[in-house]
Amino acid sequence: MNKKLKLWDATMLVMGSMIGSGIFIVSADMMRNLGSGYWLIVVWIITGIMTVAAALSYGELSAMFPKAGGQYTYITEIFGKRLGFLYGWGMFTVIQTGTIAAVAVAFGKFSAYLFPALNDAAPLFQSGEFKITWIQILGIAVILLLTYINTRGVESGKLLQNIFTGSKIVALLGLIFLGFILVKNSFLADNFSFDWEAFNNITKDAKGNFLQLGWEKISGATVLGGIAAAMVGSVFSSVAWENVTFVSGEIENPQKNVVKSMVLGTISVMTLYLLVNFVYLNALDRDSIAFAANDRVAVAASEKMFGSVGTIIMAVLVMISTFGCVNGIVLAGSRVFQTMAKDGLFLKSAIENNKNGVPEKSLWMQGIWASLLALSGQYGDLLDMISFVIVLFYMITVFGVIYMRIKQPNAERSYKTWLYPVTPIIYLLIGTAFCVLLFIYKPNYTWPGLLLILIGLPVYYLINRRNSEK
Repeated sequence: MNKKLKLWDATMLVMGSMIGSGIFIVSADMMRNLGSGYWLIVVWIITGIMTVAAALSYGELSAMFPKAGGQYTYITEIFGKRLGFLYGWGMFTVIQTGTIAAVAVAFGKFSAYLFPALNDAAPLFQSGEFKITWIQILGIAVILLLTYINTRGVESGKLLQNIFTGSKIVALLGLIFLGFILVKNSFLADNFSFDWEAFNNITKDAKGNFLQLGWEKISGATVLGGIAAAMVGSVFSSVAWENVTFVSGEIENPQKNVVKSMVLGTISVMTLYLLVNFVYLNALDRDSIAFAANDRVAVAASEKMFGSVGTIIMAVLVMISTFGCVNGIVLAGSRVFQTMAKDGLFLKSAIENNKNGVPEKSLWMQGIWASLLALSGQYGDLLDMISFVIVLFYMITVFGVIYMRIKQPNAERSYKTWLYPVTPIIYLLIGTAFCVLLFIYKPNYTWPGLLLILIGLPVYYLINRRNSEK
């Protein structure tokens, strides 16, 4: 296979896949759960440590199994086909496709700032709570356009990825720089004045809108629950860096460049995220962060910095960010389904490449299912439920590093996890705490996602039976 992705391209893919809509929105929910500048920053730091520790651990597996399929390949090679299939099943049903749908519709929602007619237009179809809006249609158009561009070859997707990722990094750096220069009244001291005291304010009315009824001081186990709930947002904003492992087969010198791109990309993005949150804490008071309209904290901060033109600037930045993010996830995901098909665990037609050397049918299967999720409007609920499962699969993969060191200590490893075994253990400890706390305090975020993955078991046995009968 022609290796068309260099280290720079791979790093842009990591960063572009990570930076979507989350960083511009999730800090509102995080603040409602914890009510303190200290805790907001602490949760982002924990998520950053977790993300980089996972990337360092994955590097060892990417060096051992430098072929397309990434995380699916690692899980299958280490723990067998059944667990590998369950990961791939989760990827296709919601992890990859649901993320594509959510980020594409976020593109549509922020486009409505520039084109208010999108917001004002009557739904194209409505039956009870289910409706199809022009914003959803625009999101689907983005999914299908980027799917088409990626069928034209890796070069097309790579060029688009580099342009959009470069643009959003420059824009985020500008936002961070100006966020400390243009803000006349800083709220930084106020937001940190609560010290380590935590508060929450998450009461809703009958329509699901948050009510500003005053902050309730919380302590002990409730704080732990608040941290886990807040981390759902920061974790969602920080996933998808592993997408680069899905295209290992198309990267020059994958044994070295995959791990380099993951480490460089995750450290850069988590640093940007941390600085952006300092901008929010500098520009806005606690209530303005927690109750920003539609959770759009970045828009509220931009308005403070640039006046009314700030909302337009931020809308354009988020449109660039989400467009580039969808492209990265579309480019990478289809390679997993192609690898699964080669293993007899996905539709056979996903195996073949087109004349441009890319898995066109796999791309369209992913694009069509993601479009249907966007049309259903249920991707947001699905993603809440799946954050737990994403971390669970990360933990299984990170544990695979320790398992392989015990099982095959003499296997060739051109890269070894930095500070092993401390690094994978740190991830496993934080991940376990996150999952256990969610199970206790937010069961609605855990059981549905787990059930969705378990539904894959009978599907796996059905496919296996068919394969054995042939």
